Parts: sequence; structure tokens; C-alpha cells
Amino acid sequence: MSFDQYHEPPEELSAEVRTFARMILSLIEEAQAIDWYEQRMHVEQDEDAKAIMTNAQQEEFKHFAMDLEFLLRKKPKWKKVVQKVLFQPGDIVENGEIAEKSIDE
Repeated sequence: MSFDQYHEPPEELSAEVRTFARMILSLIEEAQAIDWYEQRMHVEQDEDAKAIMTNAQQEEFKHFAMDLEFLLRKKPKWKKVVQKVLFQPGDIVENGEIAEKSIDE
């Protein structure tokens, strides 16, 4: 069975790489769901419906965070970069440049 998330023959990929690909796809799907709820809430006129969508979006935030944490635990270099960008004061782009330079330190 072939899946779109693979760019190489799945049977040639280790179980670890296939799991990583699944989690990357899950992260993407959670981000899409957050976006879809954001758009729906923006146009929804019924306050009860909007409250339900808001609650559902908050669940997607949690799922996105869990997927990201799983991936960062598996990729120490990625985690190192993320830690130097997220929740840091200052210019986001400058923080990104600093993080990128520190990957192999």
C-alpha cells in the first residue's frame, strides 16, 4: 500500500522514518484544522455554533502541540532551533538566523 506522504518507496523506509512521516502529516492536518476553524468562526453568525467551533479549535491546538513535541523529541537538531525561536523576545527573523547558525554547535 502506498501513501502520499512518502517520497521514497515505503518498503525501503525504516519504521522510525515511516512514523516520523505520519507524525509530520498529522502536524500538517492539525494546522489545517486550526485554520479551517479560524475561518469558520470568522464568518459564523450563530454564537452557539461559534462557541462549539472555538472549543473544537482549542482541541486542535492541543493536538498540534503534542505532534510537535513528539517530533522535536525525535529530532534534537530541530528542537535546538525551535527552542531558540519560540517564546523568545526580540525579532523573530533575527532569532531564526541565530538559531540556524547554532544547529551544529
